[in-house]
Amino acid sequence: KNLFLKRRALKRISSGIHHKQNQTKTIMRVSLLLLASIASAGAFAPHAPFATRSSVVSKPLSATGNNQNENVGEFFPFSAEEVNNNMNDAMTSTGKVATATAAMWAASASIASAAGPDWGLFEGRTGSLLHPITMAGLLGLSLYTGFLGLQWRRQRTMGDEISDLKKSMPDLAGASSIADAIAAAKAEGGDASLVPAYERALPIEQQINELTAERKTLASQGNRDKHFNQGAMLAFLGTAFAIEGPLNTYARAGKLFPGPHLYAGAGLVVLWAAAAACVPAMQKGNDTARSIHIAANTVGTGLFAWQVVSGIPILLKVIEKTQWP
Repeated sequence: KNLFLKRRALKRISSGIHHKQNQTKTIMRVSLLLLASIASAGAFAPHAPFATRSSVVSKPLSATGNNQNENVGEFFPFSAEEVNNNMNDAMTSTGKVATATAAMWAASASIASAAGPDWGLFEGRTGSLLHPITMAGLLGLSLYTGFLGLQWRRQRTMGDEISDLKKSMPDLAGASSIADAIAAAKAEGGDASLVPAYERALPIEQQINELTAERKTLASQGNRDKHFNQGAMLAFLGTAFAIEGPLNTYARAGKLFPGPHLYAGAGLVVLWAAAAACVPAMQKGNDTARSIHIAANTVGTGLFAWQVVSGIPILLKVIEKTQWP
């Protein structure tokens, strides 16, 4: 009970930390955008473009033209120094605009490059191990489904083999078995010359009986329906978790890692789809579709086994980089 309470408390602390981290990210984002807005507003504020009363020199007007020109020059609100200062202020304002724009882009870039939302268990070790464990189990399911398919094929083709063996049997003259035919030939009024031919056919009859018994056993197992149902389940779960793996990687790392393991997984999904697409034609007796179905599943199973082996180093790295849960 104490262990359960400790785990529950740790989960609450962890969720609280994640919540505070999200709040901190939001506050930082708002602060950066607010500072950028203030800088932009200050950049466009006027910097003493007009003259004030204190800047005007008041002198009495005289009737002479020179005095008038002096007064006009003295009353002009902009001096050469003020013009230079205003130009410098304008250049400073442009720099502020550029700085504010760069700050906004930096804020957006830092937010965009940050880790995505908190996916909880899906982002931790539990969700990361879901893909490899499921795929290892699906490899076993794939092998057993293939075995059921071979058993159904054996049952289906066994009838032709039995028919060919029966054609090589001698005429039993109405007898139900070779033993009865031999007994009838040796009896009074029978044809004893047929006995050697009957005796040579005894192994063939035994083989026919064994094949018939095996066929009945296979028919009682329902291999056809089992193969179909497990194949459909394999195609669904395999495709779903082949997509789940890259999604989990992107949720943890923010990017994918293209390589042989990823490409082979995509090819495996294509082979599953090709094998499933052959089923309607197979049900109509198309032998070409059966051959394509078997070939696609054979190559896919070999690729699947290699996928599991090549995924072991990735699994070890995931265990190293992630934590429970």
